[in-house]
Amino acid sequence: MNLHLGLTPLISLLAGILILVMPRLLNYIVAIYLIAIGLIGLLGAGGLRIG
Repeated sequence: MNLHLGLTPLISLLAGILILVMPRLLNYIVAIYLIAIGLIGLLGAGGLRIG
């Protein structure tokens, strides 16, 4: 069994959970998410695979 996880969906899931748990952090979470996605795109780590 091969497990293929992309980095972007994991970051999205974590951001969504944090927003549900702590809604006051929404602005910070969105900003960090956008920065992380931008860095992933620039550095080409979007194809990172585990397994």
